[in-house]
Amino acid sequence: MFNRFMLVVVFVPLAVILIALAVANRGPVAFTLDPFHPGNPALTLTWPLFIFLFLALAIGMVVGSMATWVKQGRYRKLARQRGLEAESLRQAVNCAPAAPKGPPLPKPSN
Repeated sequence: MFNRFMLVVVFVPLAVILIALAVANRGPVAFTLDPFHPGNPALTLTWPLFIFLFLALAIGMVVGSMATWVKQGRYRKLARQRGLEAESLRQAVNCAPAAPKGPPLPKPSN
């Protein structure tokens, strides 16, 4: 149910906006990688503007995801340590000698 809601409410309007953006920005744009000689054809890309926009969006998502992953590294490390501690406690409990058995308890009388 939640997946269907996300599809209809978020992704469909986002797809419509991105398609409209791509159609409206079809004109070729020159992007140069050499700031000192902007006319250098070896370091100039001429692509439609929407490609540059989508590339910027994708690069931003990747860089943001990597920054979040690095920032949360200490929490992953702590979770791994706690998992190892829990595993060692489980092994200690399983390897502990069984409690000595005494005489059986009497049956309750009604």
